[in-house]
Amino acid sequence: MATITSLGIGSGLDVESIITKLMAVEQQPITDITKKTDGLKTQLSTYGQIQSALSTLRDASAKLSNPDTWAGAKTTSSDTSAVTATASTGAAVGTASISVSQLAAAQTLASSTFTNATATVGQGSITIELGSWGTDAVTGDPTFTSKSGTTPVTINIGAGQDQLSQVRDQINAANAGVTAAVVTDATGSRLTLTSRTTGETNAFRVTVSDADGNSGDASGLSQLAYDPSTTVSQMSLSLPAANARAILNGLPISSETNSLTSAIDGLNIILLKTTPPVTLSITQDTDAIKKAVSDFTAAYNAVNQLLRTQTKYDSATKTAGVLQGDSTAVGLNNRLRGVAGGATSLGGAFARLSDIGLAPGSDGNLPTAGSKLDKALTNTADLKQFFMGVDNTDAANSGFATRMRQLVDQALSVDGSVSNREKGIQDQINTNNKRVDDLQDRVASTEKRLRAQYASLDTAMSKYSSLSNYMTQQIAQFNK
Repeated sequence: MATITSLGIGSGLDVESIITKLMAVEQQPITDITKKTDGLKTQLSTYGQIQSALSTLRDASAKLSNPDTWAGAKTTSSDTSAVTATASTGAAVGTASISVSQLAAAQTLASSTFTNATATVGQGSITIELGSWGTDAVTGDPTFTSKSGTTPVTINIGAGQDQLSQVRDQINAANAGVTAAVVTDATGSRLTLTSRTTGETNAFRVTVSDADGNSGDASGLSQLAYDPSTTVSQMSLSLPAANARAILNGLPISSETNSLTSAIDGLNIILLKTTPPVTLSITQDTDAIKKAVSDFTAAYNAVNQLLRTQTKYDSATKTAGVLQGDSTAVGLNNRLRGVAGGATSLGGAFARLSDIGLAPGSDGNLPTAGSKLDKALTNTADLKQFFMGVDNTDAANSGFATRMRQLVDQALSVDGSVSNREKGIQDQINTNNKRVDDLQDRVASTEKRLRAQYASLDTAMSKYSSLSNYMTQQIAQFNK
């Protein structure tokens, strides 16, 4: 008897085709569940988009609920070439008058002229000390007072390090509070030293210990000495250290820099040149408020449009949105529209969004700008309460931004409607995946059983076929 090596040989049946069709029937529940799971995944992805859009709306609402948004100020100057200013939160609205008699300056020294930047200066050491210059009240001689908290810096100039450019580099590397540079023109090269910081207390002196034994002459390294208090000054003073001096609202002001950061609370005044009185005007920054309102309406519209699109049925194309019939999405959209269509008594002249030109349209979206909003921005006191007011006895009467933020916070909280719906969808997906795994195990078991049964059938049919052939042969012989 022949050995069965492939299903169907013994029986003559197309067993593979039979099993394939039977397994297709077994696979159908898996296909159906997988299709449902794909739909659930699409829903979950859509809720992810909704969550992101709601987060943007929450941030926009929070900004309109923040007092700092309404406390912003901006400044204008009657002469921006002389004085400019920037306002920060808390700057008082009003005007300020400022005249500048002197700008802050950094002390600058210049050496005598050398042949070029590679000319040899000399060896020894240079000591740079920060402080302030003054005049002795009795003798009238120059005096120097070291700056508190600083230490003199000594720079050693050895052999092979004493060219003008090399001395410059060593001074800059020493971090002594000055900047060295080599200035070259038609007459030759000079070394300049400039305080890194402006102001009278950031002046400096330079003392030299010259390797040639004479630290006060005009040769060797002593050419870089500057200390009028000891009458040793081979370098010349190009620019003395100075404080800025101004008259602000009638009061004298002195500053080590040309930036007055604390003269008026919330105002940073930049002095650019000496000038007669300049007027600074500080006004509320309504442009920033308008942008915050526009960002709020744009964020609201994004959420509204997303929910509207995903929950509607398009009769023209006969297609339903991913969340069509989803009670959570529909309910959320209705709640958002409820807030937008509501009213508050906290806004003084403004009660509804329509009062500031932001009435919801037929599609539920809000305008993002308009002349009515521009007019409302002239009454920021009422507009502020209209958006950020809080009614502790009736939450439904709070300002629009406050209510919108509370709604979104609730929806996105751990046990909020959106979070719960996302969890519910994910649970369904997990359940379906487990069901598919179970069905696949059952399908594999069924296929194995069918193949075993058809293998037995083939073996039996093969035996019967052999017996039939034998009987046929015997009958044929008998008939002979």
